[in-house]
Amino acid sequence: MKYDYDVIIIGSGPAGFSCAMQSTKFNKKALIIEASDKSIGGSWIHKGTVPSKALRAAAKLIQSFHSQFGDERGRKPYERFRMEDIMEYKKPILESKNKKVKDDIIKNEVETVRGWGLIKDSNTVEVVDHLHQKKTFTTKNILISTGSSPSQPKIFDIDHTKVLDYSSILELTHIPRRLAIIGGGIITIEFATIFSALGTRVTILNEQSEILPFLDEEIKTELLKAIKKKNIQIFNNTEIQKISSNDLRTCEEVLFKTTETDRLQVVETDHILYVGGKTPNTKSLGLEDLGVKTDPNGYITVDQYYRTSVPSIYAAGDVIGDPSLASASFLQGRLASCDMFGSSSEIMADDNLPYGIYSIPEISGIGLTEQQAIELQIDVTVGRAYYDNLTRADLNHETDGILKLVFRTDNLKLIGVHILGEHAADIIHLGQSVMAHNGTIKYFIERVLNYPTYSEAYKIAAFNGLNRVHKAGVKYQKVLEKSN
Repeated sequence: MKYDYDVIIIGSGPAGFSCAMQSTKFNKKALIIEASDKSIGGSWIHKGTVPSKALRAAAKLIQSFHSQFGDERGRKPYERFRMEDIMEYKKPILESKNKKVKDDIIKNEVETVRGWGLIKDSNTVEVVDHLHQKKTFTTKNILISTGSSPSQPKIFDIDHTKVLDYSSILELTHIPRRLAIIGGGIITIEFATIFSALGTRVTILNEQSEILPFLDEEIKTELLKAIKKKNIQIFNNTEIQKISSNDLRTCEEVLFKTTETDRLQVVETDHILYVGGKTPNTKSLGLEDLGVKTDPNGYITVDQYYRTSVPSIYAAGDVIGDPSLASASFLQGRLASCDMFGSSSEIMADDNLPYGIYSIPEISGIGLTEQQAIELQIDVTVGRAYYDNLTRADLNHETDGILKLVFRTDNLKLIGVHILGEHAADIIHLGQSVMAHNGTIKYFIERVLNYPTYSEAYKIAAFNGLNRVHKAGVKYQKVLEKSN
């Protein structure tokens, strides 16, 4: 049967974009369906990753200036800078990124259509545009890459004026003096430290027992120290009772209780940022009628090649759930295309995916934490390097941080890297490469690393870890002899 397209992609985010690019490399005809009538690239460029990181970059510049030269006449950043000016910083970044995406789509002859996609059957997609006109296209394969949306709170409403989500906070016209954030995940920590760098007094109301429970405990301890320095207040195990306006005190009030006490507490703030979970964008796609399986939370179920339960329909990106990272979505979309067009031997190389948290300071990690290794009864040693021992950190006045190596004591094989500090999300890839090739910490000891750099922390941590093995005595003498 002859189809209009080889692949129709619903959604132009990281997974959809990379699938389209890879498909053209196979000389296949691709169509992207994008719901937005104004932009392409999805939340990745316009509401999520890129704009929030642009805001972080601006906040980081301001914080760096203040750490180097101090407050100007005692004024806080929010007294010197307008949010409008800071948002102007991100405008050319978004325009440039948007242009590059459009140029790539045009250059690779990927067709696009604006509207909402409805999958009529396993090879047919109907598109309803913004004028409510319908068009129908046939295709050999379909990729669903519609992403996710912020989940809505149950006891209060997001009005995008006083109560914000992680999209509308990027549209603020001023830097708030006070900000209460409801949540305890990655986005919470990122926005908390970003606004703290701008001088905002931040309070985190976390409904869970701890923030970022997946972190290595030592990294979390260092993070909490950094947060305390920034005067960010954290309440764990909270239950929000009510949000209301206090006209007399010209503020918003968040009333809450904690599991430790039944006493009603209140936080006065200028704005509230709600950071709940995410909801997959799967409604109105027609999945139920097609028999595409989803999990209890609505995420599409896929195999290792990103195939759904319907052979010609694939899914990738946030719509399939964890890890919900733009970096992973890019690879997922490419691998889905490879399976569609004859390269099904290509799969994700391993399950060791690095994560990056773009807080101030950054956090990144890959592999096992020390606690996980111990629970698995692996005999491990750790090596540490603190940023205050790095010349590069001294030069940049960025001495808060730690790099931690987790390795097997019996053969020095590296099984985990965890970093808190400047450029953590960049330098994690050195550790990732060593782990991918089953390398040991000897790699860092035996090679020259540029000086001064943050990567130098690997060498310091490796020597630190090796010294610990030395102190373990005769038991590991053979290991030490091999490492010399």
